[in-house]
Amino acid sequence: ILEVTTSPAETAPGLIFLGAQVRNGQNGALVVDNAGEPVWFELPAESTSLSKELRVQQYQGQPVLTWAEAAMTVGYGFGHYVIADAAYRPIARLGVGNGFPGGDVHEFVLTSRGTALVILYHPVEWDLSPIGGSRYGKVLDNIVQELEVETGRVLYEWHSLDHIGLDEAQNPFDASSDNPFDYFHLNSVNETPDGQMIVSARHTFGIYKLDGRTGEVIWRLNGTKSDFAMGEGTPFAWQHDARIHENGDLTLFDNAESNQELEATAWSRGMVLALDEDAMTASLVREYVHPTEILSTSQGNMQMLPNGNVFIGWGSAPVFSEFSPDGELVFNGRFPAAGTSYRAYRFEWVGHPAEPPAVAAERGDGDAVTVYASWHGATEVASWRALSGPSAGALAEAGTAPRDGFETVVELTTVERWVA
Repeated sequence: ILEVTTSPAETAPGLIFLGAQVRNGQNGALVVDNAGEPVWFELPAESTSLSKELRVQQYQGQPVLTWAEAAMTVGYGFGHYVIADAAYRPIARLGVGNGFPGGDVHEFVLTSRGTALVILYHPVEWDLSPIGGSRYGKVLDNIVQELEVETGRVLYEWHSLDHIGLDEAQNPFDASSDNPFDYFHLNSVNETPDGQMIVSARHTFGIYKLDGRTGEVIWRLNGTKSDFAMGEGTPFAWQHDARIHENGDLTLFDNAESNQELEATAWSRGMVLALDEDAMTASLVREYVHPTEILSTSQGNMQMLPNGNVFIGWGSAPVFSEFSPDGELVFNGRFPAAGTSYRAYRFEWVGHPAEPPAVAAERGDGDAVTVYASWHGATEVASWRALSGPSAGALAEAGTAPRDGFETVVELTTVERWVA
């Protein structure tokens, strides 16, 4: 059960898209309305997997739902990607290529070319002696693949170890750990308006612009080797979800800290940065901080909405919020305790489920009948009309009720045996 703690006021149109992770509950792809009521929910194909990155994208000129499903290990996953139509029917399932065992859930982006950008993590043997480890240690290579959706063919592949050294890592190396060193922790990849790519690496505090053809680093933003002079208020840490927009601004979610046990005054924020690629300076345009100064130690995202509002998923904190352009909180929702969503979005979406509505009827005292109606995934239901009669072929209207959440109750007074 989700709780809306700040009632919607001047929000952007649309529904809210979550990858629900709920302790002692069900995990899956979840769409809810502004009241926190479910509209559609889908369990992952495997009970041991999580569903993440649920959002609306365009494929072959049509809006589609996309999400990632994966079994999770330490900080990353092995799974696949799903594209579904407006009837919630899968029209494509993608896996990574070139022999890798599974894709990660941090990103799944459809391009205008009918391709998909995805991320995967691959442990490799590596000389870790420069950072105090074994010459025969293991490190995670962070990989971007561009996949042809129709065939799954790999069109492009980028490896972090080919371009980014271990010396850029800001997370501490633990020589006693048996886990491969996750020095980079790639968590977003997107195209830039000029046809290049932008990636975010949580463990270097760095955002990188890459040549879309060669993969060479064009520039680094933040981190130990920043090519930009970072203006007042611009440095960030442990960040997620870096995107460059048509006007050249860069948005990201600044986690600020990775450990809530520290006695720090840090709090997480959504950020808008102006980048001057001639002068190589970064300046803070706006920041969005929750009124309760949430510190999200992992996950999170920031979405620019068409009306100028901003939607923020607070990652490891069980909160998702919408702000006006000037930073006023206009919507706030919460999961139950320990519930989270890796990212949270708002999109306009029209669902036309292939299955018919569900209905149940219960006889009460005397002539009272209670009808329960729902239609999983339908987005345009305004009200329900209940019918009753002596047979299935002889029904007449017996009562109506406006839609009231996922399941609507219609109270009737009828002696008839048939209800629809």
